[in-house]
Amino acid sequence: MNVILFDPEQTWTNLLPLTYTRPVSEIRIGILTIKEKWDKELNTSCSYLTKSILSKKFPLKEQADSLFINGSLCPTPAVIAEIKKLKPLQALIKNNEILALVGEAKHLKALLDLEKIEFKEAILNVVNVWDVFQKNGEALKLDFELLTKNKKSQALSNTVVVIGNKDLVFLEDGAKAEACSFNTTAGPIYLAKDAEVMEGSAVRGPFALGEHSALKLCTKIYGPTTIGPHCKIGGEVNNSVIFGYTNKAHDGFLGNSVLGEWCNLGADSNNSNLKNNYGNVKLFNYLQNKMVDSGLQFCGLIMGDHSKSGINTMFNTGTVVGVGANIYGGSFPVTHIPSFSWGGSGGFETYRLDKLFETAEKVFERRGLKLTIIEKEMLSAVFEKTKEQRHNYLF
Repeated sequence: MNVILFDPEQTWTNLLPLTYTRPVSEIRIGILTIKEKWDKELNTSCSYLTKSILSKKFPLKEQADSLFINGSLCPTPAVIAEIKKLKPLQALIKNNEILALVGEAKHLKALLDLEKIEFKEAILNVVNVWDVFQKNGEALKLDFELLTKNKKSQALSNTVVVIGNKDLVFLEDGAKAEACSFNTTAGPIYLAKDAEVMEGSAVRGPFALGEHSALKLCTKIYGPTTIGPHCKIGGEVNNSVIFGYTNKAHDGFLGNSVLGEWCNLGADSNNSNLKNNYGNVKLFNYLQNKMVDSGLQFCGLIMGDHSKSGINTMFNTGTVVGVGANIYGGSFPVTHIPSFSWGGSGGFETYRLDKLFETAEKVFERRGLKLTIIEKEMLSAVFEKTKEQRHNYLF
């Protein structure tokens, strides 16, 4: 059956700035993106029903009687079983939210035409930016089971110290780890193809390191933490998710945070994840266009794609950085930095698109990739979409 992952309108907006440059289902939580999970569970290649600014990069494949799945929903055994039972013009619902349906795109707005089936069990989904790190442990354990089932890990070097169950450490082909320590008492540790953990590093699971990514010398990881593909990570990281193609290569603390793709944190960049008064952390919400209470005591940095920080940058608790921002200088910048901002605590100006493209092209080349016209068009659309934020908020 043709499977389409759709973006609920409010959820997509609620997950900004992470979703400015991707559908909801391209969010990484656990080891895989949500789309990658469904591709594997359903043995297919899902397409997307998403915003027009994203549709060229993330196209839709339409057919009659397609299976539409909410892009924020992660597969669990219970929800997979119910979705596989769906027949044409049936919808799986929870709390008046569509989890899945078999039909056409028009039925997403015309539920009266469908037979509704209430899903009564708990679901694993992403509706707030902080859900990505808050629910990462649960998702990571599910992905570990999915990816390692009926497979054998590479042998672990005898220079590695394992605290806990050694069977919960899995190395894919080409993965390397030497003279480091792995603690699996709280969850598994997964090293993807050609990933590397360098000497002196200490890792507490649950933890996943993506393809061709590396933990540099003496890195400290507290789980649940996920590092996506093609990343270089150093310093101290606690309960965070880094989507991929992003570097935090030097000393500095990152905690209870989410970083998108193509980001870079300069040496000794740090974020606060706990307020001095131990109160709930508030952070900027794009759906409500104001600061909202996360309900969390620990909440750090949310950073959109292509954003970067200079050496010694300090981020306050609950800082939200948009797409394509460049932050530098002493003291703490504001806790909401709009997309395509250039500056720091002393103020910001607009980061010109031509300058961002110039940098991005160099960064892509370092990974053996090319910044495509489609990528440029998407970033240009985000630039236009976020003009008012820059004008009203800082400039």
